[in-house]
Formats: sequence, C-alpha cells, structure tokens
Amino acid sequence: MSLMKFLLCASAMALTAGAALAEPAIIYDLGGKFDKSFNEAAFNGAERWAKETGGSYKELEMQSEAQREQALRRLAESGANPVVMTGFAFGDVLNTVAPDFPDTKFAIIDMVVEQPNVKSVVFNEHEGSYLVGMMAALASKTGTVGFIGGMDIPLIRKFGCGYAQGVKAVNPDATVILNMTGTTPAAWNDPVKGAELAKAQKSQGADVIYAAAGGTGIGVLQTAADEGILSIGVDSNQNYMHPGKVLTSMLKRVDNSVYEAFKEGDALTTGINVMGLANDGVGYAMDDNNAALVTPEMQAAVDAAAEKIKSGELAVHDYTSDNTCPAASF
Repeated sequence: MSLMKFLLCASAMALTAGAALAEPAIIYDLGGKFDKSFNEAAFNGAERWAKETGGSYKELEMQSEAQREQALRRLAESGANPVVMTGFAFGDVLNTVAPDFPDTKFAIIDMVVEQPNVKSVVFNEHEGSYLVGMMAALASKTGTVGFIGGMDIPLIRKFGCGYAQGVKAVNPDATVILNMTGTTPAAWNDPVKGAELAKAQKSQGADVIYAAAGGTGIGVLQTAADEGILSIGVDSNQNYMHPGKVLTSMLKRVDNSVYEAFKEGDALTTGINVMGLANDGVGYAMDDNNAALVTPEMQAAVDAAAEKIKSGELAVHDYTSDNTCPAASF
C-alpha cells in the first residue's frame, strides 16, 4: 500500500471513529430526572434507547434557572449530538445557543424554536386531558372535580382546559375547580402546596383531582389517597403510586420523543413535530392498578371519544390557540 493510500485510509478510520464516539445527551428541567412525572418520562426514553442499542449518553440535572445556558453549551462543546432538553423554559436559551453550534442537532420538548438545527416536539395535551376529564366525570359521585396545575403558564392551562371540556362533555352541570400552584418554576416541585390545594378542593366537594404539576403532583396524589378521593396522574403512568386510588394517568409520551431523537442521532429530523392522539403522543393509562376503578362502560365511552378526536370528528379546543377556554375560566 502506498503512503498516500495508507494516510487516506487512516484518515477515514479516524473520521468513522469520531462519528461513532458522538453520544446523545439530555438535560432535565428543574425538579430532577426522578420527579415520577415529566422528567422521569424523558429519562425512561433515554434508558430504553441505551438498553436497546448498548449505547451511552450524557445527562445533566440543573439546580437553578441560571444554569440553563451553561449546561447547554457544555454539552454541545463536549461533542454530544443530538442534545435533547425537556421543558419550554429552555426556549430562549436554545435560540441563543443553537446558532453557535451549527453542526450539532438539538431537540426541545414543549417549545417551538425556529432554528435550522433544532427539532421542536410539542404535544396535544388538551386531547389526552379531554379523555381523562371524561373519566373523572364518569367516576365522580359529587359532580365536582378538580384540577391542580404547576406553574401558571398557557401550556398548563391547555391541560386544564382540555380536562374541563371532557368533564362537561359527560356532565354539563359538573363543577370544575381549577387551581395553579404558583407563577415561578418553584411551582413544579412543591408537593406540600400540592397537598394543601388538594385538601382545599376536597373541602369544596371535589372527589376526583387531576394534577398536571410535575413533582408537586406527588403531594396531590398522596393527599387524595389519604383523604379517600381519586386522583389522576400526568405525563408518566402514575397509577402504581397509589394502587386503587389513582383513577388513571394522562400519558404524555415524552419517553417516545426522547427515544426517537436519540435513535435518529446526528441525522435528527429538524422542524416541528406534533404528538397527539392520532400518533400515540398522548393517551390514558390502564393497568392492574386502576382496573377496578374503570368500568367497561367508562372505558368504551372514553375510547369512542378518542376515535372521534383521531378522525377529526371531535375537535378539542386548544387554550394556547387564543388564550380562552369554552368550558372553564382561569
């Protein structure tokens, strides 16, 4: 072999080795990867990819808002590709950082960032919330149900509004109590406040409470179980946390979006990806833990509505489209 051929082969091998070494990475939002909800769903998707492929990935958990940009830059500079982040709050930071790393692909969950190297994954949370709202109304004996959101932002109002529409579709006379935990990111990780709100809603007659509040929801589910009323989990399947006490969980398949991003690797498809009922992006959880709470008739009614939403026959209003809700006021 000539020296020139040897050098070309060595160069090609080095490039191949370099490409093989590029690991995907994930940054979790505040609340940590074991929040039993949103972040943990993302972690589960990363772990599924690692187990299936034998690959490894980098991960970062932030301790404060101030670390967002630093964490993102550190992973991009390390050669990770793609870099996935969980949560709308990364939006502004990613808009700033992405142009500085044109060869790195980024994926953001719950926010649209219009950059050529970014995949934006958003969910039709209002569709899944509509289904669990129907379930709540069908299970309620008092005609009053509750919703406890985390940080008061349009995204969480989207959950609450979809839920209220589902409740009213079953029982137009139902009362839906809506509370938010706070107006800062601390609202995602305040189980004590979640417990207080759940007790307050029970005192107003609520016998089913849907929590869309990250780690704060842990306090809601615990209190509902202690107080003898039902709860509804969110993002991950939380039925197992209090078997026989959690009516269902609104599944937001963050795990699938992380898994798919890792699987695509540096060939990640950019642009906006909308995950709804039609493509299994959202849904509701049934398992041994809640089977006794959901009658075949309840499940049939909810599944029939799901099919109508998938086909377009039934349109659930998206709060974020015009900042209004036809079924409730915030």
